[in-house]
Amino acid sequence: MTRSRYSNFGYTVLSAQRDRAPHRLALSYGSTRQLTYAELDSRVNRTANALLSAGVQPGERVATLLDSTLSVAENYLAQTKLGSVLCALNPYWDAATFEKIVTSIEATAFVYDVKFDELADRLRPRLPQVTRWIRAGAQRDGSEVLDLDELTAEASDAEPPLGAGGDDPLALFFTSGTTGLPKAVQYTHASGIAIAQGLWADVPALQDAALGTGPIIWGVGFIAVAAPALAAGIRLVLEDDFGPVQFLETVPREGITHISVTPSFFAELLANSDHSAANLDSLRVALLGGEPLLSSLQERIAQRLPNLSLYGYYGQTEAPYSVIGRRDDGSVPDGVVGRARFGGAVRVVDSTGVPVLDTVGEIQISGPHVTAGYFSQPEATAEALRDGWFVGGDVGSIDAQGLLTVLGRRADSIERGGVLTLPAQIEDAASRVEGVAEAGAIGLPVPNAEPQILLVLSPERGCELDSGVVADRLAVALPAPSRPDHIVIVDSLPHANDGSGGKGKLLRRVLVEQFGHLAASSTERG
Repeated sequence: MTRSRYSNFGYTVLSAQRDRAPHRLALSYGSTRQLTYAELDSRVNRTANALLSAGVQPGERVATLLDSTLSVAENYLAQTKLGSVLCALNPYWDAATFEKIVTSIEATAFVYDVKFDELADRLRPRLPQVTRWIRAGAQRDGSEVLDLDELTAEASDAEPPLGAGGDDPLALFFTSGTTGLPKAVQYTHASGIAIAQGLWADVPALQDAALGTGPIIWGVGFIAVAAPALAAGIRLVLEDDFGPVQFLETVPREGITHISVTPSFFAELLANSDHSAANLDSLRVALLGGEPLLSSLQERIAQRLPNLSLYGYYGQTEAPYSVIGRRDDGSVPDGVVGRARFGGAVRVVDSTGVPVLDTVGEIQISGPHVTAGYFSQPEATAEALRDGWFVGGDVGSIDAQGLLTVLGRRADSIERGGVLTLPAQIEDAASRVEGVAEAGAIGLPVPNAEPQILLVLSPERGCELDSGVVADRLAVALPAPSRPDHIVIVDSLPHANDGSGGKGKLLRRVLVEQFGHLAASSTERG
């Protein structure tokens, strides 16, 4: 089969830019290394040819577990060039999850680095189907594991044979696994290219821009954050830790203009005065998604960074950047995410599957950027992909102008007294109370009765919160069915580890585990 170079993800993202501007800076790693497009492409080609010499073949699923962001970028791009199927493992899984995942995806090669030696030693006898273990880092004496560094040093930097493109499989990225074993989300070269290139139809790339990020790129962030920067000729600034402390150092040092983080990142950054001394004037574009951007937090961001353009987005691992809207200039009303991304579509349907306007219903997404399904899970794929639309379990509403409001996960909604309340509505009201740094709201199930509402708060540094005062404020701000039954004050709320060093998504399921007994105890007292 004849393939175009431009149907291959790695070539389109990296080599096309090498041809266009070989001497332009492509990547900065920490404060020590800078690579032009020509230099980065050469390193990626060597890695691809080294993997080929190790026996990795086009179409082969390669379990990949690397530590440094530079290694992640180079190895991932190399695999996409040679046409193997990149299986981007989550370094925060436990050994049992690794074993189950690698077995379920039928990976036959495993690439890892020295940080994961102990884990690899434990997994090797449990994964007999993996025929090649390929290790980056100084080779250990007597080891039968292939030495990627040695193979790379001997490899050519010529363009590797074009092994895949178009609708061929590109990668498997994994869901968070909050309701079971993480699912393997499949992407093709075509859908990966659509994600990497299509973002800039809705968000300004700017001249001499620099996009900063951290280890989040070991997941779907590779095609949603790192690859778009390279594809647009934006310098990619990589840190192995991009939490608030490193962020305050890296932004002024590198002149970062673009970032993509969760709103919780800014909630943590602005929770104390550490940021006040940092020069953040270079920042121009922030993409905020993964959870609702509360209007109260948006106001705090605007006060600290008045020249920062805020782009809220809605998407999932299965469909990144599906809806985008600028939040700081009045382009979309408060609480609205935006419109469907360029080349895609979004709709809301009722319980019968009929599209509706200005009515709460199920959100569905379509476009060239959407996943091809879940690997080896036909039933889950059929449930999520219906007649060309992706259905991810979220609810919201859309108006006649195509503006989408996302209310949250259907599973998180709380219905009492005929009123449907989403946690974000309660959290936004609570976040406006003086001294509140962060809020998390959940519904607590009660047998044979309506659910109760729990609100968990963390205070700003140096502040004390009074649950009674908060309750009085919320009695004014919220309708009766949406007011919390329990208000708990803690030092900090639980978040997923997104690899950035900062806060990931709020883990509401952990709040249920920690405080679910409150509903039972109050029912017993009643």
